[in-house]
Amino acid sequence: MNVRLIAVTNPLVEIQNEKLNPEGLIAYCARVSSPHQENLDYEKLLAYCIKNRHWSIFEMVDMTVEIVTSRAISPQILRHRSFVFQEFSQRYAQVQSFETYSPRRQDTKNRQHSINDLDASTVTWFAEAQEEIRTLCAEKYNGAIDKGIAKECARMLLPLSTQTKLYMKGSVRSWIHYIEVRTDAATQKEHRDIAEAVKEIFTAKFPVTASALGWT
Repeated sequence: MNVRLIAVTNPLVEIQNEKLNPEGLIAYCARVSSPHQENLDYEKLLAYCIKNRHWSIFEMVDMTVEIVTSRAISPQILRHRSFVFQEFSQRYAQVQSFETYSPRRQDTKNRQHSINDLDASTVTWFAEAQEEIRTLCAEKYNGAIDKGIAKECARMLLPLSTQTKLYMKGSVRSWIHYIEVRTDAATQKEHRDIAEAVKEIFTAKFPVTASALGWT
């Protein structure tokens, strides 16, 4: 799993010879009906909007991140339909890598929960099973490519541990919702790790918003 920042909306507006940052742009747009639109103090304004659920102003700025994960996790991410995505295409490019995951025990009372308390022998068995399957699938997949079989067909031989890369672009409002939902304990750990990494990036780029949300 790897997450990194690709882009954040770059405001072109200048106030008092000072270029607005992304949060400043959110406040600038929020004050469209105010005679104090060029007020550079916006901490209380953003906190007020969050407290009173005035979410539309947080749609004025976008953030794009790059996520490297498995084909098992990427469909969970793609379910967030307020975002725009570009994902690595197994139809056009040959697969190179696979993800490795540590096993957890199924919670018998909650299907959305797993428990990290398996014994060492089971953990070793699962690691060996993953390696065996990866080796076989890679061999058959590469063999299919060598025989001239189209990548869009050869990919049917690949496991869900196949690594993929996607770009995820959305508004600050969408990112707030995504982080709140996917850092919850009900989210699969591998996806939750991604959301926590996104939260760190978000907090660095939108510190006033993150503070108002109680994230710092």
